[in-house]
Amino acid sequence: MSQSKVQTQVSSAEWQARVNLAAAYRLVARFGWDDLVFTHISARVPDSEHHFLINPYGWMFEEITASSLVKIDLQGRKVMDSPHSINPAGFTIHSAIHAARPDAQCVMHTHSINGVAVSAQKNGVLPISQQATLVLASLAYHDYEGIALRDDEKPRLVADIGDKTFLMLRNHGLLTVGASPADAFLAMYIFEAACMIQVRAQAGGGELVNVDPRIVAGVQQAAAQVTQGLGGQLAWPGLLRRLDRVDPSYRD
Repeated sequence: MSQSKVQTQVSSAEWQARVNLAAAYRLVARFGWDDLVFTHISARVPDSEHHFLINPYGWMFEEITASSLVKIDLQGRKVMDSPHSINPAGFTIHSAIHAARPDAQCVMHTHSINGVAVSAQKNGVLPISQQATLVLASLAYHDYEGIALRDDEKPRLVADIGDKTFLMLRNHGLLTVGASPADAFLAMYIFEAACMIQVRAQAGGGELVNVDPRIVAGVQQAAAQVTQGLGGQLAWPGLLRRLDRVDPSYRD
């Protein structure tokens, strides 16, 4: 595969970050968590505190490539020539978390049907599955304040997420952070699974069985001791192989 023009202009570390972020977009689309051209996945440019990669505005997630990603600063301004525009308003949530959390190298936000359904439930994520216990080990909530366009919401958003990996945006959707697109994706996979299981279990109409609170607490303690997130590196190579078998153009 020949090098793209963008690949010749960036470091090898940035190019690899672009490939992984483009893969994350494609995987979100393949798993059905995308919402047409809306929501974002952002990643910090390696060895940079203030530059980030994000999708070109108007592109479907299934179309994203490494070269098409746009490099921006915390204000959503382009810092590298690109023919593509971005949605600065859509970066509001991401910029707040990136600025406050140096560990949040990747921020993933979705409007999945299952996620929004559970986000509208007063009790949020219920302890009714193993997936839910993993989410509950590092879960925060943020109340809905309308479409995220205002900078004055940022301090409240940052205060709510704290040092957590999972954030449920009430009446809105799901958000995860990770040290890489791989980590943020695996966290979202578990978050989405917990929500899907909950919605289906509730639809069954029977009485739900909660996991023993002592077990939930044990998961929380173990997660705090081992890691603040869920390492996605084990599953990531297999996910990339899956993409490569279907359509490797995300690497372009």
